[in-house]
Amino acid sequence: MKKIFILLFIFVFGYTFVSAQQFDYDKIAPHPRLLLPKGGEQAIKKMIAEYPPLAAVHHRIMKLCNQILSEPPVKRIKEGKRLLAVSRLALKRIYYLSYAYRMTGDNRFAHRAEQEMRAVSCFTDWNPTHFLDVGEMTMALGIGYDWLYDYLKPETRHMIRQAILEKGFEAAKNTRNAWFYTEKNNWNSVCNSGLVYGALALYEEIPDVSRRVIEKCMETNPKALVSYGPDGGYPEGYGYWGYGTSFQVMLIAALESALGTDNGLSQAPGFMESSRFMQFMAAPSGDCFCFSDSPVKVECNTMMFWFAGKLKDPSLLWLDYQLLDKPNTHFEEDDRLLPSLMVFSSSLDLKKLKQPSTHFWYNRGVTPVFIYRSGWSNKTDTYLGIKGGSPSTSHAHMDAGSFIFERSGVRWSMDLGMQSYITLESKGVDLWNMSQNSQRWDVFRLSNMAHSTLTINGERHLVNSYAPITNTFRSEEQKGAEVDMTGVFANSLKKAMRVIMLDKRDWLEVIDQLETGDKEAIVSWVMVTPAKPQMKAKNQIELEKDGKRMLLEVDAATNVEMKIWFNIPPHKYDCPNPGTVRVGFETKIPANSTSQLKVRLIPLN
Repeated sequence: MKKIFILLFIFVFGYTFVSAQQFDYDKIAPHPRLLLPKGGEQAIKKMIAEYPPLAAVHHRIMKLCNQILSEPPVKRIKEGKRLLAVSRLALKRIYYLSYAYRMTGDNRFAHRAEQEMRAVSCFTDWNPTHFLDVGEMTMALGIGYDWLYDYLKPETRHMIRQAILEKGFEAAKNTRNAWFYTEKNNWNSVCNSGLVYGALALYEEIPDVSRRVIEKCMETNPKALVSYGPDGGYPEGYGYWGYGTSFQVMLIAALESALGTDNGLSQAPGFMESSRFMQFMAAPSGDCFCFSDSPVKVECNTMMFWFAGKLKDPSLLWLDYQLLDKPNTHFEEDDRLLPSLMVFSSSLDLKKLKQPSTHFWYNRGVTPVFIYRSGWSNKTDTYLGIKGGSPSTSHAHMDAGSFIFERSGVRWSMDLGMQSYITLESKGVDLWNMSQNSQRWDVFRLSNMAHSTLTINGERHLVNSYAPITNTFRSEEQKGAEVDMTGVFANSLKKAMRVIMLDKRDWLEVIDQLETGDKEAIVSWVMVTPAKPQMKAKNQIELEKDGKRMLLEVDAATNVEMKIWFNIPPHKYDCPNPGTVRVGFETKIPANSTSQLKVRLIPLN
């Protein structure tokens, strides 16, 4: 745990983030000033004409806009403690409709967007006790106000202005609700971004208030950027990178378009590099490295187009560009920010698209990760993802030492992914209590027994622990990493080192070096898999999936009992896990001894 605090100290105090230079508000751009200046539509139309995948995205947006025309505006209906679904739907509708109006000049789209904005402006509030709801709603009205400024009636502009002022800016003054200002996670990025959109949109009408909102953001938003340091890994994982980073990019892009600079936000250590981290999180199978609270399936990430432009590196789009014109493609964040893809791609030269040239990713930080990918063109490419870190980080599971492994088109070792929060909260689960004895860790998918890692004496991993990656292997003969799990089992073991590695044939080997103290240790070695298992010899389990076969073989000095555990939900609040099992073994290591457990995964065809 000491090491994690040292890392955080370095990140916080080793980078001052934003320059002391103030924005030149006298040079704020005219409306429309957010993301897409007046006349910018022509560049988008040119890209649509040249690139069919971008045309497919445009038509997707326009199709939904035509559907929205006949739908009623959103209503203030909460789901549990959240209004977030309503805020997100309002953002999607207003952003899409504003885009459609700017691209076509058709007043029907502007009128329908105006109806949506008037409706949400009349809400009693935007649910400030869950401030994400306020952040996304404020962004929605900020975009609509700015992009439709010349169309909106003065009375509508006044209504929207008052709503943003009262339900957004005034709500943010309540420190009990606006605790996001002190956080290092996605809440900071989302809420600050939304408020700044409102401030930039309303700048002429309420300049003093708008400046205060913007300066408050510049003072507090760097706390969120700490998370990306030092190398670009995102502690909250794939799904929350898609959320937090999307809004962080939206914030930076809005400041640059309206005020000409982001005053250094994008220069935070690791922030720009996180785009490559995100690319490596996508595995050949079409599933992602889904540690922490994350969906399993790969989604197309709109913000990768911004990163590709800023870094002048089209290879960042190698995977995402291929997804654009597929009808079943999912975009991050329920595609409500999809018009941003059209804006950001309008300055790119997509004729220069090429494969990434690297096959390894490694980041330090509070959630260290190692990834190897043998290639970028085939679903049969080999993929190995290894995770360290701590259960104490935002949205984390007890999954230190876990690994994802794909070979020959099959994901042999997997992560079950997240469970919907509402399904747990609605049943009274104390989900957000991160303490050692919290009910949170009873949730099956969050527990260490439901991940491809070790469990000692049937006990939980220690919440206040940290498992660093202490070595990496990046040669043809050895691809993998060493994870020091000693802190994870501080109550049970004197030492625990795990090496997960591929040899030159891409055969997997997991070696655990364990040292006990004055008491014996019962070790449960688990691998979660979608393959069908069959017991073989006393130290072997055969796995079969999609016509491919793999042998899991154990080499240990102690007696091992091979195990197949079925992922039957242990509680009524746990979601089902169809088509998956856990395989592995249990063994006892005597007191005051050192033992090596070696597991190989050997392809049989």
